[in-house]
Amino acid sequence: MPYAAICYRVKPGNEDRIAEIFAGFQRMSTPQAPAGNDHEGARLLGTAVFVQEDVVVRVVHYEGDFAAVGRHVGAQRGVHLIEKALAPYLAEPRETVTEEGFARYFADATMRCVSQLSVADHPNAR
Repeated sequence: MPYAAICYRVKPGNEDRIAEIFAGFQRMSTPQAPAGNDHEGARLLGTAVFVQEDVVVRVVHYEGDFAAVGRHVGAQRGVHLIEKALAPYLAEPRETVTEEGFARYFADATMRCVSQLSVADHPNAR
């Protein structure tokens, strides 16, 4: 099952405030991202957020279509509350008010994956 990482810059010196914002995150209504007429669905398996100085990285563990994850996440009220709280701390503003804007940001901020390894792929795994 794949992982993705989303990276963005924040104003330095705000690590504790950003940690506080994410500590109050409202969970999604469901981990299932529905399929649509022209795309498959997905399932969100887990997320983690890391912050150091001026960098925030959100790691997403999922199965299915990652674009469906972005659309689903962009439709969640808790995500929009986080985005509103983060806005003053962002190094560059972003348009995440609409579901479409969030999905676009989600896709654009996704880091290039250079390696993903799991125990299932290990030659000595049983």
